[in-house]
This record gives sequence, structure tokens and C-alpha cells, in this order.
Amino acid sequence: MRIRVVGAGAMGRGIAQWAAVAGHTVELADVRQKAVGEAIGFVRHMLERAVQKQRMTDEAAGAASARLLPVDSPAAPGDDVELVIEAVREDLATKTELFRQLAEVLPAGAIFATNTSSLPVTQIASGLLDPSRLCGLHFFNPVPLMKIVEVIPGELTRPEITQTLVDLVRGTGHTAVVVSDTPGFLINHVGRGLITEAFALLEESVCDTTGIDRIARDVLGLRMGPFELMDLTGLDVTAAVTDSIWQGFRHSDRLRPSYLAPNRVAAGLHGRKTGRGFYAYGPGLPAPADLPEEPVTGDAGRPVWVAGEGRDSDTLRMVLSESGATLERGTAPSARAVVLSAVWGTTVAAAIAEDALPAERTLGVDPLSLTARRRVLAMTPASDQAAVRDARAVLARAAGGTEAVPVSVVRDTAGSVAQRVLASIVSVAASVAERSIAAPADIDIAVTAGLGYPVGPLAWGDRIGARRLLALQDGLHRSTGDPRYRPTRWVTERAYLGLPLTEPGAVPPTVGA
Repeated sequence: MRIRVVGAGAMGRGIAQWAAVAGHTVELADVRQKAVGEAIGFVRHMLERAVQKQRMTDEAAGAASARLLPVDSPAAPGDDVELVIEAVREDLATKTELFRQLAEVLPAGAIFATNTSSLPVTQIASGLLDPSRLCGLHFFNPVPLMKIVEVIPGELTRPEITQTLVDLVRGTGHTAVVVSDTPGFLINHVGRGLITEAFALLEESVCDTTGIDRIARDVLGLRMGPFELMDLTGLDVTAAVTDSIWQGFRHSDRLRPSYLAPNRVAAGLHGRKTGRGFYAYGPGLPAPADLPEEPVTGDAGRPVWVAGEGRDSDTLRMVLSESGATLERGTAPSARAVVLSAVWGTTVAAAIAEDALPAERTLGVDPLSLTARRRVLAMTPASDQAAVRDARAVLARAAGGTEAVPVSVVRDTAGSVAQRVLASIVSVAASVAERSIAAPADIDIAVTAGLGYPVGPLAWGDRIGARRLLALQDGLHRSTGDPRYRPTRWVTERAYLGLPLTEPGAVPPTVGA
């Protein structure tokens, strides 16, 4: 296929390399001719590096390089062009005008594709006499390494064009997922679950940014914590995307941005690119993941009594027993014992009130953290500081006398940090599924590849179990009264029916069928 890539910036270069390596002839164009030469030089350098790293042969790199052809103008005539991929600046008028010009000089059968990350594909296509020839083709940077592409048909896109682009992407070894033309498409939309909940926890002073990031990495298994991630992508970019998606979905509570972001953006606290964001960056400064932990100073030998019965309480007792803790049995704690309550979807304060527990020495433990690399302890306003220190020391003990387990102390909140973040990630993904924005399997495939989560959000919810997840969402909604936490129909139905969250389920027949 002969492909014209318009735009020689980072995305255009990556798309050109991707297509050329896959065996396609690539015309590269930009309004700045110098940029075209620089881009081709950059791609050829990347091909040479691939040869040096033994990822390509000399012959394959040479052939790919030969398929890169500079073009004098984005709107130059081209009778053999079969596909145009636009990667110019994110501006509706600019993209619409470019495609209008291309329609005048290229064959009527040439497919038009836009790499927009945020603009409605249908609105870009509306400037064409034949809007059915245009489709979204959203790549992620760096294109050769991020092997996921969103294919986004507009309202009038011909089905055969969508399928042609899906086949093209898959033929290169990348994964294609078909996504509805909605704000944020799929990956950026689902990514709001992590970001907005992290900000909500920070707004409520549940934990500081370092603590939230540690819990996200060590309990949930994310590669980077949410604030680390925002520092990497740039808070200015993250805040703009979040606002755009929230506004696009008519101020959906589940996608609500934080009041904390605008002032930080205005202050230039954008992250790595400005040298300071949620963390400071510079020579000699530690990476966020390497910041020192507060030392454990409490009495690890203080007796512990576990409140409640059931799965979570039993797991907590087992973990404490295996670590050699002084675990009290019986129906009530001694006067000296620290009381630990495994809370799910509710607060420690509520557990204290419900079970008449001693407020000053009762603390919560997140069940998600019991088998993770980090344990999470929740304290209330009534907590005695000595009880907090001692409980942290007890939880830090590892089975068999191995290296101590790090323990984060957070402020009491319904569900604690990890539960709230996980519930938000799954809820946003479930809302994408119930709106039919993408198929459940594609949601998990795309998010795992695009965001680097350890498992797709719907499959993640299935690991917890639909009924248990619904109990968590119900608890959060009941405790906070915030519609942000209302259970999704997708989770509720599957919990009642015993279906997995990854199950598309039966749908009504098409009207008139």
C-alpha cells in the first residue's frame, strides 16, 4: 500500500517508521519541508539502531529506508496514494482544511485517516464532500513500540473502510480495537479512572502523593503511581485531557476533574519537563520510587486482636499468625491489645461504632494489601499514636523472618486507597462497556497495552468477583453519598446474574430484523 503521512513531528515520524518497516511505501509530508528531511533522517537512524541491537537485518532496514519518500507539500497530487494518515496539530480547523485540500488532489478511492487523540472524528469528516471516506486511526507514542491502535469510525464512515484499517494494523503486528467516536475514545477515557480517584484521595487528605503512588505500585501492581505518571506525561496535558473528556460526557460525576489541577498547571508544576511537579527532578535527586520510607519504630510484640468474622478477617489472622505476631483469640480484646479490622467498602469508624470496638486502639487494614508487597493501615481521628506505631510494626513483620514488609499509614476513608482506586478503574471501564463504546475484550486488550496495567480492568474486576465489587461500590456510594461512586449497571447486573464482567451478554434483536 502507498501511504502518505502528513505531519513530521514525533507521531508522524513514528507512524512513518511503523508503515515502512511493515513493507508499505511511505510518502512523508509537512508544511515545513526541512522537518520532512529531519524526520526521514531520524527514522533511518532508528532503523540503524535496530540493526545494531539485532532487531532487524541490514537488508530489512535498508529496504524500509528506501520506502521512505519525501513529498514537497501535504497536498501534492498523488495518483497512487491509497491511504492518508494525518498527524498534524490538534486543531479542528487545521485538520478539516487539510483533508479538504487532499480531497481535491488525491483519488476518490483514497482512504483518509486522522490520528486525532481528542477531536471528534465525525466533526473532522464533516468538512468533506464525502465524509464516509474518513476514519480515526489513533496511535500511541512511541508508535513502533506501543502496539495498540484505536480505529474510530465516524457516524458516516463506510464499514469497509473501518475493516480495511483494522486489517492494515493487524497486518503490521499491532493490535487494532474498534472504538465509538466518543470523548477520549477508549484508552484515554478509561485512564481517567486512576487519575481522578488519585486526585480525590489527595483532596480529602487521605494520603500524600508519595503514599498514594506507593500503594498503587505495591498493592495494585501498577508500573507507576498516578502522580508519577502525571509528572511523566505533564500535568498540563493530563488536566486538559481530563477536562475535555468530562465536558464531552456532559459533566459525568464519574469523570469529575479535581479543583487541585488548575492552580498547579498555572504555577508551572507540570512535572519532569519543568523540573518540578508532584516531585522534584534534577541531578542527584531520587526518583519517586526511591524516596525513603519512614522507619518502623513501634513494638512488634504488642498483642493483636482481629475484629469480625469472614473471609477478610480470616486472611488477616492467617497473615499475622504466619508472621509470628502475638495474636489474641477469644470474643474480645485484652486491655493492651491493638485491634485490627479488615474493612471492605466502609470506614474503620463505622466498624468501631457497629461492633463497639475501642476507638483509640482500633485500626483498619485493607484486605487487598494482605497478599501484596505493601500493607496498608488506616487510622481514625481517635487513634492513639502509640497504637498506630505498634500496629505498623506488627504488620511489617514478614513470615519466616524474611525482610520486613513496608506498611503505609493512611487516613480512614471508605474502602481505603487501593480499593477506591481499583473501584474507579473498573467502574469507568464498565461504563465504557455498558455504553457499547468498545467490546469488553477490546477494552481489556487496549488498556493493558496502552496503559500498562497488570491486567485489563474488567478482568481485574473478575478477579475480585462481581458480587464483591458491587459490595465495594455500594459501600463507597452509601458512605460518601457521592454519585461518582454509584454502582454501574454493568457490574450490578453481572453480580445478580452470576456473569463475569468480561461477558458481553445477550442483547435485544435489531429493530426490524
